[in-house]
Amino acid sequence: MTTQAVRRADGSSLPLSTEAAVLHGAGDLRIEQKSLKPLGPNDVLVEMRSGGICGSDMHYFADGRNGTNVLRQPTVLGHEGAGVVVAGGEAARIAVGTAVVIEPALPCGNCPTCLSGRYNLCPTGTCFGSPPTDGLFARHVVVPEAALHVLPESVPAEVGAAIEPLAVAVWAVERAQVKAGHRVLITGAGPIGLLVAQVAASRGASEIVVTDVNDDRLAVAARFGASRTINTAVTALELKDLDRLIECSGNTRALADGIYALAPAARATVVGQARPSVDGIPLGFLQRYEIDLVTAFRYANAFPTAIQLASSGVVDLRSIITATYPLANAAAALTAPVTDPTNLKVLITY
Repeated sequence: MTTQAVRRADGSSLPLSTEAAVLHGAGDLRIEQKSLKPLGPNDVLVEMRSGGICGSDMHYFADGRNGTNVLRQPTVLGHEGAGVVVAGGEAARIAVGTAVVIEPALPCGNCPTCLSGRYNLCPTGTCFGSPPTDGLFARHVVVPEAALHVLPESVPAEVGAAIEPLAVAVWAVERAQVKAGHRVLITGAGPIGLLVAQVAASRGASEIVVTDVNDDRLAVAARFGASRTINTAVTALELKDLDRLIECSGNTRALADGIYALAPAARATVVGQARPSVDGIPLGFLQRYEIDLVTAFRYANAFPTAIQLASSGVVDLRSIITATYPLANAAAALTAPVTDPTNLKVLITY
């Protein structure tokens, strides 16, 4: 299957359509030719180089839904993506040939929430790869120029898709208000938890404890500088007086146990996707010791910091990338973390 193109006056070509990974239903992912929308004045055409597999993509593929959002029409998956600009609308200013990462959430920009700076909470916002909005698992995508962040040479577009989960980690640490000297507990050693550990270390955390039930992932956490790792499937969590909990697993038990490990006036931050309603949270304990329970949703203004951390080498993106697949094998990429639990961040490459 090839990308269809139209010739321009200067002899170069712009694609009219492109190959994309389209989800039709649970387990039904098809590589199809999709039409590209015409470039608007503020739009940019990006030729993709990398796309990251996220847990939400895996849920859509496995179940046809992610939380309360249900697939109701064929949709291109993917919200982690980086590539190279190949064309721009008449008002676009990013030069052709520039490597970029795409910030996938598209806020309205005009509501009180957006104007306050919390655009990640926009009530009418959309996100690439969140049905019914088509995503980034395609050879070419048309995106608003405002959604792009320029990548330095030290962060090639071939791994640039990993900037998006790093932005999640940056925002999680911001919401947790990690400061120098803090003792931090991170529950869940998946890609987000491992990135959170590195970002927390960059903020001067004096102790970083990482828990999981997978020894392979805990070994990676130790290489990333975790002061201590605990496999909670075999060892009870018996920590006390920690300053911060950053919950990255989505597991209710991990959240509850982590809260009990906190000191008075500490803070617990929920990052892993929560269920609509959760029992078993020790509200009385939280109230008695005035422990703040906060949440983190995507990110706001976190991409520049994520890019700086990656470009400076403070955060090692390549170490969390454990497998790559071509677009034609996108279905295999979506199941790779399940079929091989040692996988961390899986990328689609183009």
